[in-house]
Amino acid sequence: MQKVKNGDVINIHYKGTLADGTIFDSSEGREPLQFTVGEGMVITGFDKGVLDMEINQEKTININELEAYGPYNEDMLIEMPIDQVPADMNPEVGMEVHLSDPEGNIMPVVVTELNDKIIKLDANHPLAGKDLTFALKLVSIQ
Repeated sequence: MQKVKNGDVINIHYKGTLADGTIFDSSEGREPLQFTVGEGMVITGFDKGVLDMEINQEKTININELEAYGPYNEDMLIEMPIDQVPADMNPEVGMEVHLSDPEGNIMPVVVTELNDKIIKLDANHPLAGKDLTFALKLVSIQ
């Protein structure tokens, strides 16, 4: 039986959950995820977790934060004067907005706090600092 190895293009169904059982992503009702194993197209722990799987095999993998989206980084918190917010924008706590750096790269951030003087933004990935669990089912190896 063929087993997944680095360089293979695979199709896999998955359900991602947090430690409390909350589902944060799933391929249910969609096409399976397709990616090339070992090329960094998915988080490191997912890439490693599919190695040696066989077609139709199901398994559960646990990925610690270091092989997922990394630890939560306090340096990724941004505070700026509220008067720097564009006049046509009405930010609210929990809203995702996009900032651009001097090179024009877009960075999604979430509004965590605001008042009449400041706005606080969090540029961490929403899953930073979290261990993840994935239920997997390998559909095909190309």
